[in-house]
Amino acid sequence: MKTRIHINKTEPEGYNAILGLEKFIENSSLTRTHKELIKIRASQINGCAFCIDMHTKEARNAGETEQRIYALSAWRDTPFFTEEERAILALTEEVTLISNHVKDETYEAAAKVLDEKYLAQVILAIITINAWNRIGISTNLMPV
Repeated sequence: MKTRIHINKTEPEGYNAILGLEKFIENSSLTRTHKELIKIRASQINGCAFCIDMHTKEARNAGETEQRIYALSAWRDTPFFTEEERAILALTEEVTLISNHVKDETYEAAAKVLDEKYLAQVILAIITINAWNRIGISTNLMPV
């Protein structure tokens, strides 16, 4: 398999627009752990091998445990995640699978444990990784 097109080279202005959102997320108040959990979980759902590879490596480098990374796809069935992380993961799943809509219960659970600004940043982080996933999958971007 090979990469079909390098959007960053072919259409740098569009690519840089998404990169601007990524830079905003990286400079936000979201914790490194929350950023990586969002990125890994959305990438698992979307099946983006490139992003799963990149973000699991980044999570490990940031101190995330192997146990939590391996259990992430089954987070509901483990005791490894905090109430805040569970709310973020539930929201990540529903925003990623947006055709099913975000349930009021899911949103309210997140709003209960996150302040409004943090919640907005979580939603923007979820949207951003979903954009990257769609680039990675549609262009057949390969992990290295």
